[in-house]
Amino acid sequence: MKTSDLKSEPICKSLAQVLADTYILYVKTQNFHWNVVDPRFYSLHKMLEDQYAELAEALDEIAERMRMLNGKSPATMKKFLELGSLSEAEGGLSGDEMLQILINDHAALIKTVRKKIEEAQTLQDEGTADMLIQRLRAHEKNHWMLQSHFKEK
Repeated sequence: MKTSDLKSEPICKSLAQVLADTYILYVKTQNFHWNVVDPRFYSLHKMLEDQYAELAEALDEIAERMRMLNGKSPATMKKFLELGSLSEAEGGLSGDEMLQILINDHAALIKTVRKKIEEAQTLQDEGTADMLIQRLRAHEKNHWMLQSHFKEK
């Protein structure tokens, strides 16, 4: 199936939500990278830098996919906050609080992305489904890495 044959409007609507949540998570992760104060400073600072760099690449890929489908990518923080399900973070958080927020956000994105994969496959858009499967794996990995900072009880 050619990209031009796809039902691009519902796919772009799905991708807009994923893009919005990814952007909110990107900003939050970068914020925590800049502002973490914790005995594990260097390791958290470096890990968060790696994660927001990966998210930045993902943002570009998602937005470009929307453009390939003749959609327009949202591109303002106001629009991202309207479309997304994640919220911005407050200041003055401990390292553990930052990690827990990111764990919760990745878990929320895992759930959202799984739903969006199904939607793309229903619309026979395997290109979008494949991209979202890659995003799913990245969120699962980051969720695991963040969660590994807490002891199992």
